[in-house]
Amino acid sequence: MIAIAPNLTILVGELVGARLISHAGSLMNLAKHPASTVQILGAEKALFRALKTKHDTPKYGLIYHAQLVGQSSTKLKGKMSRMLAAKAALACRVDALGDDVNTDLGTEHRAKLESRLRMLEQGGMTRLSGTGKQKAKFDVYQNKSEVRQYAAAADSTLPTKRKTEEAATPSKRPKVEEVKTPAAEEAEVTEKKDKKKKKKKQTEEEEEEAAAAPVEVVTPKSEKKKKKKDKSAESEPEAMVVDEAPVAEEAGEKKKKKKKKAAE
Repeated sequence: MIAIAPNLTILVGELVGARLISHAGSLMNLAKHPASTVQILGAEKALFRALKTKHDTPKYGLIYHAQLVGQSSTKLKGKMSRMLAAKAALACRVDALGDDVNTDLGTEHRAKLESRLRMLEQGGMTRLSGTGKQKAKFDVYQNKSEVRQYAAAADSTLPTKRKTEEAATPSKRPKVEEVKTPAAEEAEVTEKKDKKKKKKKQTEEEEEEAAAAPVEVVTPKSEKKKKKKDKSAESEPEAMVVDEAPVAEEAGEKKKKKKKKAAE
């Protein structure tokens, strides 16, 4: 294999390379295949079955047994087999149609695939750094995102508890003493004197009105009750006298009638 296809053996290995050449028929036939068919070589039954049933086509064939595909994780096996098939197709063409037989192309492609696999397994985003003249280098990009939380309390315009408490409680700041001028002090003294004079006048006027008003004799409640009782006692015997007169007349009439009957 190193004598026939050195670049393919470095990329895929001796056994897998020999199986691919035997499946295609020769190295020239393998070189004529595109990368997509190199990837699926050995899985023709699965391919036609998937096309008939309209299911997903297979991702790999004989190339699945290569070292690079085997050491990658299950999620990256399909991606790795696609990249390896593309490089293997180039290597076959160089081996079949190249004048100089060298292994430089195979080693370079293998190194690129290994670095790419390492980067994919790390899971970090990549950033292309470099200019047009220099070769581009793949650096691992570390995303440092700051998480900012939205303050929901800023939405409401209603007064919060803190503001209401501050309004209710007086401030603890020291009071600033006001410096009064002599003119202001004289004005305060005069205002106080005027207020005293007005109060005196009001009290004098109230006393005069009270003296001029007629005096009403206020009888206590106990005396009023006694008077009512006396009036009720005086009215009761009169009623009794009025009721006794007709009763006495009726009794006399009855006696006269009895006497008449006895005489008869």
